[in-house]
Amino acid sequence: MTNRIYRVAFLGSDEIALPFLEYLQHACPFVDLVLVLTQPDRRTGRGRKLTQNAIKQWSINNSIPCQSPEKPAERECDWIREEKIDCMLVMAYGHILKKIFLDLSPGGCFNLHASLLPKYRGASPIETAIAMGETLSGVTLMRVAQKMDAGPIVDSESVKIDSLDTGSTLREKIGQACVPLIQRNIEGLVKGSAEEIVQEEGNSTYCRKLFKEDGNLNFSVPAKILVDRVRAFQSWPSCGFSIRGEKFRIGLAEEKKNDLLLKPGETARDRDGNFLIGTTTGALSLLRLQKPGGKMLDIEDFLRGFNFPFGEIIESLEMKNLLIQ
Repeated sequence: MTNRIYRVAFLGSDEIALPFLEYLQHACPFVDLVLVLTQPDRRTGRGRKLTQNAIKQWSINNSIPCQSPEKPAERECDWIREEKIDCMLVMAYGHILKKIFLDLSPGGCFNLHASLLPKYRGASPIETAIAMGETLSGVTLMRVAQKMDAGPIVDSESVKIDSLDTGSTLREKIGQACVPLIQRNIEGLVKGSAEEIVQEEGNSTYCRKLFKEDGNLNFSVPAKILVDRVRAFQSWPSCGFSIRGEKFRIGLAEEKKNDLLLKPGETARDRDGNFLIGTTTGALSLLRLQKPGGKMLDIEDFLRGFNFPFGEIIESLEMKNLLIQ
């Protein structure tokens, strides 16, 4: 273990990084977290109140200097130079860094990406992994390169995707997995001695940014695909359907056999009280549902207070490919 104190900068905007930042700030004796760059305050919620992101709030609470430019530029480069940073760490910053940033510190610039690279490079690796039916994900520590998430890999930490994991729960798991990953590698990073392995380009895949329309459901696909999309996008954009002009949001669903021989999109309630929607393979069984203006409820409570029009066919909507071809 080194006796020197190394000066580290962090660039990021998402609370997924908080567990390993806590480790660096409070439990890593040879690291001084000197500065933070993050995204500007944004208007959120129904009141559109200007709100700091979780990283900025954490920085203020821990008395770490923080700047939040709309885009990092020469001013921020000068700040990093003046602070004599030894190594830069990035996670979910929301900006593609120019080469001038990558060369600012002698130790280099390293990113924690929420997938097992080279799979799921890009903007939505957590949600896309669930939506694609993966059973394993994780976080990869890699040197930042000019090509998105394509830099050489230092190390990774795997995380199991359970059948009930949602985008939110997997995000929490990956956030916690960053801690042992950083613990194993931080000394090598700051000292410039970390070993790196070039990614295998032939195995790479890219996931795109998510949009509101990704909550669409097409019942002309197998139920398993819809179940995975529902749990992947539970927080946002959330999956649902419209019937008789009303939009319903699905909180949780599972796959069941289509014993009633329902057509794709056809709704029914079986003798066990299950709310079923037909698909091409199996049936989608809704476990949690929310009506317009209402709360998300377990399906028994929902049906107790709402007379749903069973027997009708819900319109299928286009589900666009989540991977960039």
